[in-house]
Amino acid sequence: MTLIRDYKRKLHTPEQAVRLIESGDDIFIPLCAGQPPALLDALPSHEGLLGNRLYQMLTMRPPLDIAPERLQVVSLFLGSGDRPGFRDGLVDLLPNHFSDLAAQLQQITKNRVLMATVSPMDEDGYFSIGTNADYVSSLIEDAKLILLEVNEKMPRTYGENRIHLSQVSALVEHHVELPVLLEPVITANDEMIGRHIAEIIRDGDNLQIGFGAIPNAVMNFLHGHKNLGIFTEMLPDKVVDLCMAGVINGSNKSIYPGQMTTTFALGSRKLYDFLHENKDVVFLPASWTNDVRIISQVEQLVSINATVEVDFLGQCNSEMVGGRYYSSTGGQADFAQGARMAKDGRGIICLHSTAKNETISKIVPTLYPGSAISNSKNDVDIVVTENGVAKLRGKTIRERTCALISIAHPKFREELTFQARKMGYLL
Repeated sequence: MTLIRDYKRKLHTPEQAVRLIESGDDIFIPLCAGQPPALLDALPSHEGLLGNRLYQMLTMRPPLDIAPERLQVVSLFLGSGDRPGFRDGLVDLLPNHFSDLAAQLQQITKNRVLMATVSPMDEDGYFSIGTNADYVSSLIEDAKLILLEVNEKMPRTYGENRIHLSQVSALVEHHVELPVLLEPVITANDEMIGRHIAEIIRDGDNLQIGFGAIPNAVMNFLHGHKNLGIFTEMLPDKVVDLCMAGVINGSNKSIYPGQMTTTFALGSRKLYDFLHENKDVVFLPASWTNDVRIISQVEQLVSINATVEVDFLGQCNSEMVGGRYYSSTGGQADFAQGARMAKDGRGIICLHSTAKNETISKIVPTLYPGSAISNSKNDVDIVVTENGVAKLRGKTIRERTCALISIAHPKFREELTFQARKMGYLL
């Protein structure tokens, strides 16, 4: 009865809830499906905002209609909702590794306000952030305010992503469908890359894999594998199919054996229903899932990440297209380093060999001028295009240059060879 009384006492309208935020407070929301739409929609109506900052990651919403001097939006990884604002100077970008994002935020922010969508309260008074743990789970204990949007569509999940009613400043009830990702169209090149990667994966491997056409293509070719495990940052839809088929069981995991570990999930309603009260899936903070020291302990870890371009040294630009920011580092470097150090680990970087209707090679002599280096040449292990597999670990500059040219599109190999000789990488 006490829990019910306290729950009702903390119920607010979205507009009432956000008025608890004071000028100068720093506001945090989870990424993707964990973002609270009703609370966010109410922020522009709060006249007391001044000098506030909103930290968000992979938002799937349009920008808020609010002046930057009142609320400065800081993106932690440019998503589709942030890119227009970033180009127009209305959104800033904070460089980071996903693994140390929470620690970085604790150092540079003050008066932290957490807003999140959560599952309904359980009998013990706990809400689950459901599809998320990410960086916000590390910011719960010292939050100045916690404003929660209760949504019966949010699955109740397990791990370190719970908030007790006693920690909550205000509650809003808003029962709407969660954001979903439509299944991407898989091209012939995606299928060829997926097949190459699936051949690298062995029975008993533990996978870090995300969403997109290539990851989906990879997982389509894994139904003949056995005893796979999941140790990842993002949990995508296709994992459900592989679990139902008995391919994924985590029996060979040295950490959390028999369970999948993740820090956020995004997909369809099928995925969210699969997650609801499923103790085989554990949501943990990104400071744990992406910690290189933890990742390196996962035997037979295979990390699979995409990039924009790779140069002859093996350096990867995964963030910029034509010198303009498109995304950010995320956890790619975390897993590249961790997989390199793990026993029998393999780090895979994948990309199409060309762009713009085969007019541009994505295997390049040097990265586009001004591009960020997302992955160091010393951490890149295996590069895969539709044309094959280039194993770079243990190879000299000349050897890796040859290997990368061999998986470039055939129409560019002669020119790439010429440039490599001009640079002194080939004789």
